[in-house]
Amino acid sequence: MSNGVRHERLKKELGFFSVYALSTGATLSAGFFLLPGIAAQTAGAAVPLAYVIAAIPLIPATLCIVELATAMPRAGGAYYFLDRSLGPLMGTVGGFGTWFALILKTAFALVGMGAYLSLFFDLDVRWLAVVLAILFGMINLAGPKGAGKFQLLLVSALLTFLAIFGYGINNVNWSQFDGFLDRGWNSIFETAGLVYISYVGLTKVASLSEEIKDPEKNLPRSVFFSLFTAATIFSIGTVIMVGVLGVDRLTDESSKMYYAPVAATAEVVFGEFGKVAFTVAALLAFFSVANAGIMSASRYPLAMSRDHLMSPRFAQLNQRGVPKLGIALTVALIIVLLLFFDPQHIAKLASAFQLLMFALLCFAVIAMRESKIDSYDPSFRSPLYPWMQIFGIAAPLFLISEMGWMPILFSAGMIGLATIWYFQYAKKRVNREGAIFHVFQRLGERRHEALDAELRHIMIEKGLREEDPFDDIVTRASVIDVPNMTTYDRVVELAAREFSKRVPDSWEHLSEGFKRSITMGATSIARGGALPHLRIPELEHPELVLVRSRNGVQIDHLDDFGDQHAPEEPVRAFFFLISSEDNPGQHLRILAHIAGHLESDEFMDNWIAARNDQEIKEALLRHERFVSISIGSDGPTADLVDKRVVEMRLPEGTLVAIVRRGNRTLVPRAQTTLKDGDRVTIIGDPAVIQRLFETYH
Repeated sequence: MSNGVRHERLKKELGFFSVYALSTGATLSAGFFLLPGIAAQTAGAAVPLAYVIAAIPLIPATLCIVELATAMPRAGGAYYFLDRSLGPLMGTVGGFGTWFALILKTAFALVGMGAYLSLFFDLDVRWLAVVLAILFGMINLAGPKGAGKFQLLLVSALLTFLAIFGYGINNVNWSQFDGFLDRGWNSIFETAGLVYISYVGLTKVASLSEEIKDPEKNLPRSVFFSLFTAATIFSIGTVIMVGVLGVDRLTDESSKMYYAPVAATAEVVFGEFGKVAFTVAALLAFFSVANAGIMSASRYPLAMSRDHLMSPRFAQLNQRGVPKLGIALTVALIIVLLLFFDPQHIAKLASAFQLLMFALLCFAVIAMRESKIDSYDPSFRSPLYPWMQIFGIAAPLFLISEMGWMPILFSAGMIGLATIWYFQYAKKRVNREGAIFHVFQRLGERRHEALDAELRHIMIEKGLREEDPFDDIVTRASVIDVPNMTTYDRVVELAAREFSKRVPDSWEHLSEGFKRSITMGATSIARGGALPHLRIPELEHPELVLVRSRNGVQIDHLDDFGDQHAPEEPVRAFFFLISSEDNPGQHLRILAHIAGHLESDEFMDNWIAARNDQEIKEALLRHERFVSISIGSDGPTADLVDKRVVEMRLPEGTLVAIVRRGNRTLVPRAQTTLKDGDRVTIIGDPAVIQRLFETYH
């Protein structure tokens, strides 16, 4: 959501292996198959060390990007994170700059194929690259699922080849590393800045976070696994190249092998077959980075369009749920670069801009955390805060300073162009600020409330985490059924009296807190439901009271989970929640999950139609996590009659949560005996619940 406008969301079709393949595939291309010879001209035999140093500033950047992406899984990656943390001006700079840098890297990869194909064929490399750019654009138009599967096949084949390449360690002549540091540390740092572009594809998968299944788990795991894979391959691979070929041969520009160091090394180790096989491997690498690059880059126009920084047409999706115009424009710009420029030289400048973006992303984490926005709720938090982030800011700036004036001027030019675009086109179309203004608010300045509302809507989409005890809270909840017309004050009093039996506070104080939340706009009201909530100290676990009013209660309020909205119908469902002050993220996730129920078309009908406390609670439970069975002397549950709960021998990870007997709802214990006519609600893991359903239904 931006500026009160809802946009069509991208489909979540990418699992762990697809994300890992996209992240790894966007990394293992020119940096490994093309750059080592160029890098060795400056660093000499210390090329492997330069690759290791280049990875160091990536570590804090990766940790920060994963934190931001698990808090805000939205298309656009670096653009979206910078926009929401530092404001739309920095978002515009990050969006255009990162988008263009990724386009350069993709064009660079397509041109890089020519260096390997020219070993065997006399081809017009540029036109071949143009055809391939169009081909990969068509693959991406088919949707992320198809592109992800294609990427998985490419990366699987590529990693197989690279594992075989590792055999070359047995052919390394270690004397080739004599005089390892002869070129000096300045040359090594300069080279590290040059080869940094080898790693930048690693984090671009964050721009696809909106399309990742369970991004809070799959995104961190895939990115960290990709980082380990890339660092291992770059370090060991360059050791093999230097050790087998030697610096003189590796840097011989007169040789056709200068731009094909992997094929040259494989020819020495495996013969002519190795040269052919690893030319194929290089092509797979360039194919994978081109496919992943187009897929990732095309999401930047989509995200910026949603926020009115580009034409609204870029927010349109085709029938397969992909940004068709974003893909088309990305491919078109790649073709222009291929035909009229030399991406091989320009792409080197992109490293400096990426270093700058990663420094800003580390600063973005500081801004988000210091804003103290409770709805900023990442599942992964980068460690050693704030020292990790400070290092993540300083290290890239140091490498940029070692790269010379041209990369610095390129970065300044990108910033300047993006700034002009923002003030000439975007500024009059946007009305938001970033989390940095919440930091200013803490210092007595202004804040921008729409960001908190947007993050809360994201929490609804992300859902609960495994460790959130939502089902336990619901089954333990008290239920109050209000049969007649009443007032909100009376509903609050009933709920507060029920809470006072379970929490260390008086009902009068709790009642005042719930009433105050309405007047301050802190109570969310939408579609016939209200979520009054409080956080108090020294509470062991969250407590919930459910209140149903079939006739409804009219309430004057301020917002609808963050949006300005007046109620069009009386409130029939009240969800009073009290949580500990120590865990605001869990508190908001529970509220977000309940709000998600209210958005369902059938929820309110089920709520009103529920015949008793048990069915009211079942309306809230996650359907895949509970099963309700009727105990009877006939049918599949006959053997449960007169058995104690402990004798049911339920699978591990399940719990008998509710027993309904006649007009009473029982809280079952191990020694509770089940009777004919009881209705039992069992909660547990989805797979186990499915087996119980098949057994007893």
